[in-house]
Amino acid sequence: MLIAPISLPPDFSFTSVVRPRFEDHLPTRPVDRDKAESELSLNIKKATNPDETAPKQKHVRKCIVYTWDYHTSQSIWTGLRVQPILSDEVQTFKALILVHKVLQEGHQCALKEAQAQMGWFETCARTVGADSMKGYAALIRAYVNFILAKLRFHRHHKEFNGLFEYEEYISLKNIDNPDEGYETIMDLMNLQDQIESFQKLVFAHFRGSANNECRISSLVPLVKESYGIYKFLTSMLRAMHRRTDASDALEPLRGRYNSQHYSLRKFYYECANLKFLTSLINVPKLNHDPPNLFDLPDEGPLLPPRQTPKAPSPAPAGPSQAEIDEQARLLKQYEDKQAALKAQEEAERQRQADLAAQQQREFEEQQRLQAEQQRQAQEQLMRAQMDQMQGGRLAELEREILAMRGQYERDQLMLEQYDRRVKALENELGSIGQNVGAQMAGKDELIKQLQDQVTLWRNKYEALAKLYSQLRTEHLEMLAKYKQMQIKAGSAQEAVDKMERMERDVKAKNLELADMIRERDRARFDLDRIKASQKEEMDRLKRDLMFANERAEDATRAKSSELSGMMGTLNRQISELEEALREKRDRADQLLHQLDAKDDEIARLREEKDAELAIMQEGMDATIKQMSDLQLNQGVTDEAVNAQIDTLILDNTKKLNAIIDSILQACVEKVDDAIYELESPAQSGNTTATPEYVLSMIEKGSTESNEFATVFSLYLSGEAGGEHVEVIKRANQFAQTISDTLLSVKGITRLAQSDDAQDRLVRTGREAGDVLLRFFANLQSYRLAGIAPASRRDAVARQNMEARTALGNLNTVVEGMVKAGNSMLKNANGDIGDIVEREMLSAASAIDAATQKLQALLSRPRDSSRFSAVDLQVHDAILEASLAITKAIAGLIRAATDSQQEIVAKGRGSSTNQQFYKKNNRWTEGLISAARAVAFATTMLIEAADGVISGTHSLEQLIVASNEVSAATAQVVAASRVKAEFMSKTQDRLERAAKAVTEACRALVKQVKTITDKQSNGAADADYSTMAVHEFKVKEMEQQVEVLKLEKELTQARRVLGAMRRAGYHATEDDD
Repeated sequence: MLIAPISLPPDFSFTSVVRPRFEDHLPTRPVDRDKAESELSLNIKKATNPDETAPKQKHVRKCIVYTWDYHTSQSIWTGLRVQPILSDEVQTFKALILVHKVLQEGHQCALKEAQAQMGWFETCARTVGADSMKGYAALIRAYVNFILAKLRFHRHHKEFNGLFEYEEYISLKNIDNPDEGYETIMDLMNLQDQIESFQKLVFAHFRGSANNECRISSLVPLVKESYGIYKFLTSMLRAMHRRTDASDALEPLRGRYNSQHYSLRKFYYECANLKFLTSLINVPKLNHDPPNLFDLPDEGPLLPPRQTPKAPSPAPAGPSQAEIDEQARLLKQYEDKQAALKAQEEAERQRQADLAAQQQREFEEQQRLQAEQQRQAQEQLMRAQMDQMQGGRLAELEREILAMRGQYERDQLMLEQYDRRVKALENELGSIGQNVGAQMAGKDELIKQLQDQVTLWRNKYEALAKLYSQLRTEHLEMLAKYKQMQIKAGSAQEAVDKMERMERDVKAKNLELADMIRERDRARFDLDRIKASQKEEMDRLKRDLMFANERAEDATRAKSSELSGMMGTLNRQISELEEALREKRDRADQLLHQLDAKDDEIARLREEKDAELAIMQEGMDATIKQMSDLQLNQGVTDEAVNAQIDTLILDNTKKLNAIIDSILQACVEKVDDAIYELESPAQSGNTTATPEYVLSMIEKGSTESNEFATVFSLYLSGEAGGEHVEVIKRANQFAQTISDTLLSVKGITRLAQSDDAQDRLVRTGREAGDVLLRFFANLQSYRLAGIAPASRRDAVARQNMEARTALGNLNTVVEGMVKAGNSMLKNANGDIGDIVEREMLSAASAIDAATQKLQALLSRPRDSSRFSAVDLQVHDAILEASLAITKAIAGLIRAATDSQQEIVAKGRGSSTNQQFYKKNNRWTEGLISAARAVAFATTMLIEAADGVISGTHSLEQLIVASNEVSAATAQVVAASRVKAEFMSKTQDRLERAAKAVTEACRALVKQVKTITDKQSNGAADADYSTMAVHEFKVKEMEQQVEVLKLEKELTQARRVLGAMRRAGYHATEDDD
């Protein structure tokens, strides 16, 4: 770049601006080189640890002191290369901060030796990727670019120290040349722009919720270095303005200086608002307007000392006469020579005058050409300065746009947070609205069904009313006919009277009315016939009328009672439905009011947030000033206490997270064990499980999955209800439920219709188990550490959704094992609660009947002629054991009834019993099936005991019946355990009753086996020792053949038993 020469006074020198202070330094304290090397390596390791905190000042200070002690920094570079700082972005960033401070405050050798380490800096910039988890990638690359620019500046300007303090400035070579001074100022300003762009990038990478201490620590050397450059530029520009009159040529420098002044003032203002930064250094404060560069500085730099001229020596004493004569002679000779020389000189002067005139003309021509060149150079300089000013203004506008873009991004982040909160509230309100809509739709559908039923019964009632009106019409018609017959009978009597009068007239007029006699006789005959026919008709009509009246009365009474009962039931159901509808409408109105209140609250919160932001913005400066004054005195103590508190909180949090991780790992292992048992051919699982029970367990697992996900989300956000105890309890309950579900799935594989169905069931269970295993594993702290805190709740919800989907797939496969017509509730008439109670009462009645039958068998007469005394004792023992089982089963049914009533009372809430049973239809069917199984197993046990006594059944049948009782007992307990409350006393009583039944069954089986062993021991064993070899081999082969036949029969019997169980499960029992 062409720089126009500036006319400066001859005595001007930039050495007058600065004062040299740099001298050679030797260690003045005793030091141990080996110990210092080891301490230096340790200090570098501590200063560049992976913790996201600022490098401690004592470690950095020791590295700086090392360079002053030994006048070298090679050990520091060696220590940095040895440490694994490139593997972690935080360590890399802290290493750059350490190097920057050593270059600033270390010995001058650090700057010289750092010139050879530029490759290491470039390696630091290349090591970090395009993006990073902790957000240091862009900062590291920008920091490396700045340090490289600083090293390039010091390579060209070796006279400057690391902090650019003008007191430490030695000298500027050839600085009397204005071009070099101008270029030096431009290089300093370029470096100042690099500092400005890097500090803006640091502020843009601050995180709102994370610890920014490491990022803030990088601003400390930037503040020092920028202030040193600023002071030197101020002094240097003042000196140039004071020593030259070409102020127009310095106008670009003044404009750029003023722009950097405002940028530095803003930078120092933002730094003063950082508590951590103000506790480390005193942030400079600049005036609002830049200093006047035309004024003299308040405290100018000192000039180097000048040598004072020496005083003249005193004159010597006067000469003698001989010396005077000699001097006169010499003077005469000198004058003669001078005269000759003068003539010669005069001639030479004339020649020189001619030559000077010619040179003057040439010089004036050169001056004219030089002035023309200077004018052209000044014009070109002015154009270049204008272009540079425009470029500086453009750069300033770009920086302002970058700052505004950073502020816009921060505002956008805040708005996104509010939008996410509002969207979450809207989603919550939407889900509430959907739930209300679904409930209202369900209720509307139920009301529609009831209205259809009411319409059906109304149609039936209208048909019966029509039939009644038809019968009444027929009855009235019969009454009308009866009256007509009575009228006819009356008219016949009148005819008889008339005939009598005619007879009297005939007697009077025998001669005139002779022909009327025959007519009279004929009329009498007709009259008798008509009377007879009318009497028979009247009797028949009376009988029909009587029968019709009786039928009408019976039909009226029956239909009236039936209609009254139906109308009462329907009116009661309609009133209940109207009440439920009224409650749901009230609930919907309340939810709508809550929705309006939430909307108002959201609007109010927005207004309050806007007002709070405005108030906070207004009071920010005053508050920060007061806080800075207070924190100057209390900052160190508060930081130490806060650091200790933060350390304790962090340690406790780590311990609690470790406990949660261990609990989740235990849940993973529990689910993994259940998956192993599900896939293991040697395990049979829960052999007493049924598909209804498995469906209820899957439903319970889905519910507990939602509860666990909700509690864990509250735990992540630190809200109420998300305590560690709740997380541990919910996790253990959920894992136990999943383990029981998988074992029950293994148990119902015995009911599958084919091997493909078994494989599909096991495969679906395995897939569900794997999803739930990943659910627990992905919630551990080391896995959540890689997810942003704002997205962790979404990750939990996503895992919960996957778990519910896997359980839904398993539910679909298990539902395929339940036939459509096998539902006990679809074809049920009446209240479902009444059905459940009826089944429980039926089971209790069957048990009571069994107990009475056993007592009757115990009190039977002993037939000693048929059975021996030992057989009678065996029979009594069997009956007593069976009676103990029935008594235990009776206690089990009572405990199951109490448990069922407690579950319904606590689970139904504000709904009715029928609604609770319908909502949990799978559990209800399982409970009914368990009650029926207990009743059926007890009946089979009594029949087997009776058959053993009467000789129609074997002891093995009694053992099988006892095992069936144990299985039915386990089914009852499992059905109640699905919905039982935690630590329920009724559930404990049910468990104890089931244990009593199991022990009674075990005692019966043990007694029967004892009897069987006695019978088998009573048979005489053959003496195989006396047999011949051939006979022994024949007997052995016969026994092997017998064993093979029995094993074949056993395999076939087991196959048939499995097929019967699969077919028998889907069969529907008939209600007797």
